Amino acid sequence: MSAVKKIAVLTSGGDSQGMNAAVRSVVRSALFRGLEVYGVQRGYQGLLNEDLRPMDLRSVGDIIQRGGTILQTARCKEFVTPEGQQRGAEVLRKFGIDGLVVIGGDGSYQGANKLSKLGIKTMGLPGTIDNDIPFTDFTIGFDTAVSIVVDAINKLRDTMTSHERSSIVEVMGRHCGDIALYAGLASGAESILVPEVPFDVREISNRMKENFQNGKRHSIIIVAEGAGRGEDIAREVTGHCGIEPRVTVLGHIQRGGTPTHNDRILASRLGDFAVQRLTEGDSGKGCGIVKGELVTTDIDKVTTTKKGFNMDLYNLAIRLAQ
Repeated sequence: MSAVKKIAVLTSGGDSQGMNAAVRSVVRSALFRGLEVYGVQRGYQGLLNEDLRPMDLRSVGDIIQRGGTILQTARCKEFVTPEGQQRGAEVLRKFGIDGLVVIGGDGSYQGANKLSKLGIKTMGLPGTIDNDIPFTDFTIGFDTAVSIVVDAINKLRDTMTSHERSSIVEVMGRHCGDIALYAGLASGAESILVPEVPFDVREISNRMKENFQNGKRHSIIIVAEGAGRGEDIAREVTGHCGIEPRVTVLGHIQRGGTPTHNDRILASRLGDFAVQRLTEGDSGKGCGIVKGELVTTDIDKVTTTKKGFNMDLYNLAIRLAQ
């Protein structure tokens, strides 16, 4: 006997590539198991507005390859309050929904945790390009975002080499430098600036000047937004060594586009896993992937733990950037 009979799925916070693949997986896995499924439009705001719609197989047809989220997403200040959270639980009960899958980042997980404490069976799926959710090696959208950054750096390197210039690429990552780290390592950036590791712009500038004097024809610095603004760092570099880097801020382009096959597969696995765990009576968990295996972790623990930074990869990038 299934522990749930009717579930809902919502996407919340910033969108990430692969959210649609996750929604598709949740809906089709639930229908396969004989459950009713509702989609919540516009995240927690839509939940409070009672904007819930029944989902069937056709509702999620032809979306696995699409970026963004067909359920849309919105910020909701009201849901941060105890009154808003209570209202959200009441709406779910009004619709007879006894299980909820939330796809999003840290703020989305916080909301799912509150609903769990109010008696709603919940599962969280890590949907954010930043890769800043703990207890999962990768988040849905991260692989695609890194691919977009690497592609941009490849193009920039072509023109920087032609003009013998240096370039600073500012990427997303307010509190987590994983996009900068992985993209920097994959594209051979000379310097990777992240919020987790202190850096000295004077040292970076001197190394850049020395490299140009030794015949290097270009230089790429990649900086996570949480480590500083690209324009500010460019001014510091110019002041230290006289070289004036060109700055490219990639911005929200990192969230768009077709998800990679890795993100589609991860989203599909996690969506099915969340539904499976709900039908087995589990609740209040964040789903993730660790060393290729699907895992769940108490959402309380997920929301109160900071994800560690991979210093081994960072040090490898430094060794290879000589």
